Amino acid sequence: MWKWLHSYADPERAYKLAGTLLPWFAFSAILLISVGTIWGMLFAPMDYQQGESFRIIYIHVPAASMSMAAYMAMASASFVGIVWQIKTADWVAASIAPIGAVITFIALLTGASWGKPMWGTWWVWDARLTSELVLLFLYLGVISLYASFEDKVLAARAAGILAIVGVINIPIIKYSVDWWSSLHQPATIKITEKSAMPMEMLAPLLINIFGFGLMIGAITLVRYKAEILARNGMRPWVRELAKAEASK
Repeated sequence: MWKWLHSYADPERAYKLAGTLLPWFAFSAILLISVGTIWGMLFAPMDYQQGESFRIIYIHVPAASMSMAAYMAMASASFVGIVWQIKTADWVAASIAPIGAVITFIALLTGASWGKPMWGTWWVWDARLTSELVLLFLYLGVISLYASFEDKVLAARAAGILAIVGVINIPIIKYSVDWWSSLHQPATIKITEKSAMPMEMLAPLLINIFGFGLMIGAITLVRYKAEILARNGMRPWVRELAKAEASK
């Protein structure tokens, strides 16, 4: 069932696939984020309780949701790298980690900016906020482990184990509002129930969530290509690629 993974253990093939996917991800991300942000910031109706300040939701919610999605992608790649010994999967995880850290920081920053007018304070040690902060520390821990070992195989193993163990924090972030008393509002988007937002507010939010996901994918592909080149600098195909680029 998983034999198809091994075909992408070849760095050259993985590099070509990343190059093929990158323009599609990048163009789609730019289009969706542009549409979702302009629609949400300028044309969505004002919230009757929060006024205009609610519009930060169009940045905060996509960043927060994708911070968790990126972590799951990183942990999944680490799992593949450890179990199937596929180095290219380790490089995927290494490529995602800094992006996930930045997205998590954006989620925390926009959440604090939203919390100030709503709660009267920039920060509270709320279950949702605290677990999201732990997520940032997990990303930083993974990044540090990758950079702490000269042996990149050992670094990938150590960072991968931390990434996999850290998955336990994801359901805590997701369900913290339901499990504990929290200032943070409940989930706005619901799959099994009717969403709390009208469609004219919800549509641009969903567009931005997908756009942020594609943006993370695009940046990951850029970093992944660079990671492949850095790890395979002496391979003949990399030298040929460098000569082709130099001759342009």
